[in-house]
Amino acid sequence: MRAVIQRVTSARVLINEMEYSRIGRGLLVLVGVEKEDTDEDAVALARRIAELRIFEDDAGKMNRSISEIGGEILAVSQFTLLGDCRRGRRPSFDPAAPPDIARTLYERFVNEIDALGIAIATGVFQATMNIELMNQGPVTFILDSRKRF
Repeated sequence: MRAVIQRVTSARVLINEMEYSRIGRGLLVLVGVEKEDTDEDAVALARRIAELRIFEDDAGKMNRSISEIGGEILAVSQFTLLGDCRRGRRPSFDPAAPPDIARTLYERFVNEIDALGIAIATGVFQATMNIELMNQGPVTFILDSRKRF
């Protein structure tokens, strides 16, 4: 699984110009599921994100996790994270898991975040969405469960 993690002061999902979900301070996490991903990848990625110390402490150092600051996560499924743009002019999405598998693992990721006690909001799987965010810092990281943490 691949995730793009952005530290935000706020983020929201709009579907058909209507707000679907919103968070305050926390993380916007875009999640892509690969064909070879397993339940273990979903759990490991969720736990890794929960443990990342990417929020500033009183000294201004990135030293606090999402749990420590009482932040929220907005998780949005995004298969285009797996697009391979190395050949031709059109991305190949061959590495992406089929929708039924991707949905199951995305939901496993979301459930694991929730089980860790972190408030979580989501987008709608396979929907066309607009995402608004206020990236704080800016701070953005990329994690890949194939590159073990």
